[in-house]
This record gives sequence, structure tokens and C-alpha cells, in this order.
Amino acid sequence: MSIARRLYPIVGALAMGCTTAMQVGQAGSTSPAITAQDLNTRLYIFADDSMMGRQFGTEGNLKGTLYIANELSKLGIQPGGMGGSYFQDVPAYRVSLSPGAQVFLDGAPLAFGTDYITSFPASGRAIPVDSLQVVYGGDLSDTTTLIPPDQAAGKAILLAIRTPLQRNPGAIIARYAAAKAIITANDPRTVRPYAVTMSTDTNPARVNLVVSPAVAARLIGGDPLTMKTGTPGRWIRFSSIAFTRSAAPARNVIGIIPGTDAALRGEYVAIGAHNDHLGFRFAGALDHDSLRAYNIMANRIVEARTHATPGTPGGGLTPVERASIHVNVDSLRRIRPPRRDSIFNGADDDGSGSVGTLEIAEAFARSGVRPRRSLIFVWHTGEEAGLLGSRYFTDNPTVPRDSIVAQLNMDMIGRGGAFDFVGGGPTYLQLVGSRRLSTELGDIVEAVNKSESTPLSFDYAFDANGHPERIYCRSDHYEYARYGIPITFFTTGLHMDYHQLTDEPQYIDYEHMRKVAQLVHDVALRVGNLDHRVVVDKPKPDPRGACVQ
Repeated sequence: MSIARRLYPIVGALAMGCTTAMQVGQAGSTSPAITAQDLNTRLYIFADDSMMGRQFGTEGNLKGTLYIANELSKLGIQPGGMGGSYFQDVPAYRVSLSPGAQVFLDGAPLAFGTDYITSFPASGRAIPVDSLQVVYGGDLSDTTTLIPPDQAAGKAILLAIRTPLQRNPGAIIARYAAAKAIITANDPRTVRPYAVTMSTDTNPARVNLVVSPAVAARLIGGDPLTMKTGTPGRWIRFSSIAFTRSAAPARNVIGIIPGTDAALRGEYVAIGAHNDHLGFRFAGALDHDSLRAYNIMANRIVEARTHATPGTPGGGLTPVERASIHVNVDSLRRIRPPRRDSIFNGADDDGSGSVGTLEIAEAFARSGVRPRRSLIFVWHTGEEAGLLGSRYFTDNPTVPRDSIVAQLNMDMIGRGGAFDFVGGGPTYLQLVGSRRLSTELGDIVEAVNKSESTPLSFDYAFDANGHPERIYCRSDHYEYARYGIPITFFTTGLHMDYHQLTDEPQYIDYEHMRKVAQLVHDVALRVGNLDHRVVVDKPKPDPRGACVQ
């Protein structure tokens, strides 16, 4: 699932070292039925270190998509991509800083990657700048401290972050459109030194920087969080800030199982997940066990706070809370050597949805039970980069867009237990969007669930209008919904390992995952056998407008 908002970044003090704690994948063939063992077997392959975190536009993602395509071929599932293949190439570009680019402070160059790192504009072009005066703009996590936009006009505005953000900072930063540069204080080593985008935009973009806390203090003559908002700072000079932009490999994977009814075979039920994740950690490896211990204890503190005052955002940790956690984490380090980990394996996000989709495809292909309508399985790339693969597919579908009667999306379906958050359990499942376009589709999901051997317990809380998490807008289903295609998003929810190095196969609840995959299979079968298209009885959004939940 893209764009983390609920959890908090983990402090760099835990950095220790580089392999995951992942077990060796289990060998063996899979069966026609959707089973916990099959899901385990597949996920240990798909979320293995050899996939290098499956980041969009990289070799690791190509390896992940090749695994899916090879499995579809073994199952005899019809290719649904371009040119008779399982792939739909997605136009992607890698943007990086050109050699020779420099940033100077007090006449001396700053070190790229440690003192600072730039943003990477999708266009590959930046507005030419020479020297800019820095002004302290305030604390991004407290909007009451921020200076008025006119005070930043023509300058470089430095923004601090006292506590982890609970909202997208983009809307806040947008108020400073007249600033020549945006500078935020963080650890540049944690930022990827390039960007991969699908944008074909060639317009110039503003130069933005992330600088180390030490550099931030030099820019304004002291710790930003102790300085008065609006304090003028030093001048910063830019030299040859230019970017290179080159093609990057990216592709969706698509398979089709034709329907049994000649009259309805031209209509499709789409089932999908995203095949990409976050790659690897550029700031160096961490001790896997210490990191997970820290995350677990931090999650319990935030969950307890939120549960004690319902409706109150969990927020970040206080210095006292962080210190109390480190006491326990440090004791663990003293009794065992570190297990170094640098790869974001993405077992739940979205290895679980990807292999769940593959298991559903196998069940239909090998069981002989097929619906009257056709099934189209799409593993979208670039979800973590902003739903790029699903946007490209829905803008350029390999079957007529109007022939897709519904889309069932799975993203993070392998957790959801009481250990993960208050209210979780072995039958927990969040549903999002199931009635936003079609009341009938929501009713079908409910009815099918009641007929399951172990019905799941649906949580619709995250589907509420205006919910701050905006889950409806944050995974691939929305790219279908914007064209008026009814969708249902199935997820077991966020947890302490979300977007962390510790999201690995050993922490997945495979039986819980099986129940979700079986439900999606059975919903697809029901929708595929209807004697009519799923009725759309709600207003359709503007396909070019911003998503609103």
C-alpha cells in the first residue's frame, strides 16, 4: 500500500548492519486448491532476498514479474499482455543528479548523500538557481508555527519536523509555491539517490533538498526547533543542478482465463494486486531483531494511546517513550549478535496479495470451475511510486475498458491478528469501496462471505468518508473506480512491519491469508456468473480528478 501515514519512522540509532532473517523457501509444487501451504511456498519465493525488494523500475521488480509470468505459463493461463506475452510494458524513467552538480554553504561544497540530497523532478529538469537566502519556515508537524507564504517568496524555506507526520506534507508545502527551494531537515542517507517515475512531463521543477540536522543548524545558526519562526539564515549557492533522465524497465503482468459462456466471454472480472515494493535501505543495514523489537513496543504504545481515546490519532513517540523502548532494545543487543538486514522484502505489502492472486488463478485454471464471464488477473507495478502501473493499465487496457464489470483488489492480506493491532483477530478483514459505486457489489461480497466455511469479520471503519488514512485512494483499485468500474478492496490492515525491513514471510498468518484469498475467489465466481453486469447505482468520479474519500 502506498504512502505511509499511520506509523512512524524508526530512528536511525538502530542501524547496525545486511541479510534478512528470512528462512529458506520451501520447495515443492502447489495444489489446485487455495491452501495455506501453497501460499507459504509461493511467498517465500516471491519475497526472497533474491528479489531485492522488487522496487519499481529495477532488476528486482523484473525478477518478481518474471516469476509470476512463469507460473501463469505453467498453469496454461492465457497471456493478456502485449504481443502475445504476459507483460504490458509501462513507460518509466530513472531520474538522478548529473555529475558536477554541487551545493555550497559558506563557500564550501556540501557532500551529496550525507550532507544533502535533492528531490528528483519527474521532468528531469530543474529551475536554474544561483544563490538563495534561507529562512526558517517552522515545524511541518505543527502548522501553527509555519510562516505566511509571502515570507518565503523568492527564498529557500527550511522546514523542520519535530514529530513524525500524520498527514501528507504535500498540501502544506504547496502553500509555498513562490519559494525558490524547499529544504527539510532529516537524514539524507535514508533517501533513495534517484527516483523512478512514469511521468512524461518535461516542465522545469523547483529544486528541493533534504539536509542533515547538522547542516540545517548551520543554515540558520542553531537548532531549528529552538529558533524563532521566520529567522533569516545564511545564503546557499547552487551550481549546475541538473538531472539525467533515462528509460527504466517496468511492466505489469496480465493473464486471462476465458469464460464458459460465449455470450458473456467478452466481459471480465478483474482480480489484482501490486508486484512492487521498496527495494533496499540506502542508509545501510539494521539489526533485524532490534528493529522488530522496537517496532513492536512502539506499536503497543501507540495502539494503547489510540484505544484509550478513540478517534485520537496515535501520533509519534515522546522522547520519554523512545528512551523506555531503547532500554529493552539495548538489553537484547547485549545478549545476542546482530542479524543484519537491508532488504525491504514486502511479504505482506504486497507479496501477500500477489501470491494470493496467483493462487486464485491456479484454482480457477486447475479445478475446472470457471465462471461464465472471463477473468483477467493483473499484477500492477509502481503502486508504491503512486499507483503508476494500475493507472497505465486503466488508461491503456489490454481488453476494452468497458468490458471490465468489477475489480477485486488485494493489498496486504497476510496479517490482521490481535498481535498487530487492537481489534484484530483470525477472521479480521477490512473492506474499502465495496459500495462506493455499486450497492449490489457490496451486497454480493457480504452474501458470499456468509456462505464461507469460516466467514470473515468485516471492518468498514476505514471506508468512512473523510477518513484521514484515505485508504480508498491509496491502492490500485482506485484507478479502476475512477472510470466507474465497481471495486472492492480487501486488506487485513496496517501493522508494525508496514514499510519496514521486517515485513517478511515468517510473520505472515497463512491460514488467515487463505481465508481472504478464498473469499475473493468466491466473490469473483459469483460476479462472473451473474446474468447481468454488476449494477452501478452511485455517481462516477472524474477519471482525471483527484481522488476524494
